[in-house]
Amino acid sequence: MPASNRDTPHTGTLARGVALAALAAVILWAMYLARNALLIIYISALMAIGFGPVVRAIEHQTVVPVNTRRLPRWLAILAVYIVIFGALTMVGLLVVPPLVDQARELWTRIPVLLERAQAFLMRYGLLTHRITLEEAVRAAPSSSGNAMDTVATAVTNVAGGLFAFLTVFVLTFYLLLESDTLFAAFARLFPRDDRPRVKEAARKISTKVSAWLNGQLILAGTIGASAAVGLYLLGVPYFYVLALAAALGEMIPVVGPILSAIPAILVAFTVSPKTALFVTIFFLVQQQFENHLLVPKVMERQVGVSAVTVIIALLIGGSVLGITGAILAIPSAAILQVLVQELLDERDRLQYPT
Repeated sequence: MPASNRDTPHTGTLARGVALAALAAVILWAMYLARNALLIIYISALMAIGFGPVVRAIEHQTVVPVNTRRLPRWLAILAVYIVIFGALTMVGLLVVPPLVDQARELWTRIPVLLERAQAFLMRYGLLTHRITLEEAVRAAPSSSGNAMDTVATAVTNVAGGLFAFLTVFVLTFYLLLESDTLFAAFARLFPRDDRPRVKEAARKISTKVSAWLNGQLILAGTIGASAAVGLYLLGVPYFYVLALAAALGEMIPVVGPILSAIPAILVAFTVSPKTALFVTIFFLVQQQFENHLLVPKVMERQVGVSAVTVIIALLIGGSVLGITGAILAIPSAAILQVLVQELLDERDRLQYPT
């Protein structure tokens, strides 16, 4: 019996450890299953943090007289949303019609362009005989089943992306609307003496995420302006519309610049293959400058994250979550920087009390 009594505490500790490990495994597995939902929540939280200072500024504005001391928060949020969707609508009206016209013109010129390309290849011995467009289509490896599967997958992805986009904006609206209540509930998780530090850390995080959004706008403006100048000098029609597309593409890391360059190259083909080649070279040089110099320096200045951290964060984020990870990399790195700095400061206060 004494031996059994001595083993009881160890048995209880082991049982608690196993139970906690099992609980942690269940939570991690549940988070993995809900990873898409958690990603949407995280993106919405980042947007709410980033738009928070703007909403508060509109909420406390003094330009428009109101009967109450400040505008209702829902109205301030709605004003921000109206500006965002108004800008997107204006961009769509500017970009889509010219690109459709240019696409039609390019489609009618495909036989001529194909003839020129084959003549060039045959001149240098890279092609032995001419290939008609019908032969090229017929030789392309495809099957009706694969084509249907591809179309179904594309439709599903577009529908899922649209749903996620709308969900993010709706959830961001409610997070902004109830931000004070949510933060007060979050702060109560910490001891009363630590709550001022929690509020200060939250203020720093909000400032950095807002600065990241401002940095994105600066990058988009810089790329758009340089693209407008370059395309104008190269004689590409609708250069202002294509530059606007380049500015929007800049806000999507990795594939955004590539997707925005494709319309410009196609439009340049309607001028001449030589112009299209120069436009391709221009975008390649622009993106190298943007990736290795502009983004690290702008984000270092705006967000306060070093250029090395920016590059590492983009590499890790892109490897883990692809395009989404690259978009979220810099604000996530900024948040981690604030949290780590607070933990280090707390450690120093405990080790070296004043």
